[in-house]
Amino acid sequence: CTRILRSEERVMIIREVKKSDLDGLQELYLHLHESEKLPETPELHLLWNEIIADKDYHILIGEIEGKIVSSVTIVIIKNLTRGMRPYALMENVVTHKDYRRRGYAQALMQRAIDIAKSRGCYKIMLLTGAKDENTLKFYEKCGFNCKDKTAFIKWI
Repeated sequence: CTRILRSEERVMIIREVKKSDLDGLQELYLHLHESEKLPETPELHLLWNEIIADKDYHILIGEIEGKIVSSVTIVIIKNLTRGMRPYALMENVVTHKDYRRRGYAQALMQRAIDIAKSRGCYKIMLLTGAKDENTLKFYEKCGFNCKDKTAFIKWI
């Protein structure tokens, strides 16, 4: 499903990634927390092909004039509780630094929420390491809260 968002005379097309988007997505991830792109290896391409083929793994991108400027990942997790309703994990919310504060990420997050709803998910979990108050307010504006659950992380 392709959606178009207009902002400041620019048109952003929202779509799921395709095989040819790997390099552009890696470029965008340099605006998240990556310091360099992954090297082109058979392992990288094997993983990429698995992600592309997985019906429960959705990487949404926002594209302006052929350039990937924003992205969000949502993964649907099967579940044996809550009447067997799945839940979703949202990760890697990022917008290129030159395109921020224009509603692009919010539009992508809404599309990800729509996917989770269409798959019958009962919740979406989003973790952020961001401490910036504006980022936290952005997630609240998108309908998320930090009061219902407590997140624990063990880095391994």
